[in-house]
Amino acid sequence: MGQDGGLEPDLAPGCTCEPGRPGRAGAGALSPDPLARIAAALERLAPPAIAEADPAAETVLRWDGRRLLATEAAATVPLERFVGVDAQIAALGRNLGALKAGGEAHDMLLWGARGMGKSALIRTLAERIRLPLIEAPATELSSLPDLFARLRPAPGPFLLFIDDIAFETDRSTARALRALLDGGVTQRPAHTRLAVTSNHRHLIAREPAEAARHPGDAEHDRLALVDRFGLVLGFHEASQEAYLAMCRGYLEAEGLALDPADALAFAIARGGRSGRTAWHYRVEVLMRRG
Repeated sequence: MGQDGGLEPDLAPGCTCEPGRPGRAGAGALSPDPLARIAAALERLAPPAIAEADPAAETVLRWDGRRLLATEAAATVPLERFVGVDAQIAALGRNLGALKAGGEAHDMLLWGARGMGKSALIRTLAERIRLPLIEAPATELSSLPDLFARLRPAPGPFLLFIDDIAFETDRSTARALRALLDGGVTQRPAHTRLAVTSNHRHLIAREPAEAARHPGDAEHDRLALVDRFGLVLGFHEASQEAYLAMCRGYLEAEGLALDPADALAFAIARGGRSGRTAWHYRVEVLMRRG
């Protein structure tokens, strides 16, 4: 009751308002700033940060341009399924074995026809000897010095796998890779080797302007990068015999017999004979059987 005998309005405990004014709770119940509320809500919605993988603790990793990430090993093709590439298997196996043993080993370029098992062979052989494999996209070549900085103190060895590379007319990117292979400031660590696949042996496409240059100079430019690889292996389109042997191997593993005429008709419809076509034929036969 006030001094004049009137009644004072009821006030909530802790209320800081004056009579007749809209009140608000004390400091402990103040509403946060709207921007702070939005930031807190976004933080709750954001996925947790992915921890970077330890290269010494994993056998299959992926470089995304900023971080090393552990990844599930892709299913590999049994070595006996590779047909018509015995010399390539032997050469690549020797080189990867030397790298795994800590000896001298080449950087590798596997080039040639699509679907002939270049990438699959690298994965299969690396898994067989448990050689740590790091896959990096061809679009992230400029970030490889950061990857090398992470790998340098790790025990290794490491196989850096760059799949399906071609530079078209981007000479600056080609020069960056050449520097990594050649021993520049950003040279790859001694216990790390590159395995690169491409559908083109020269990697760099011919430019129309090259018609005005000496043909020997243009050819030298295209071969300059390829020459940095100590091991260069070609994979050519499968012969009819090799293709049928691939199909037979895939089907026999399923307990099925091969119909050569049907397999060849499938290859003609697909536009070529390759290990990938043989795999697709296997899928086609299994699908027909229901």
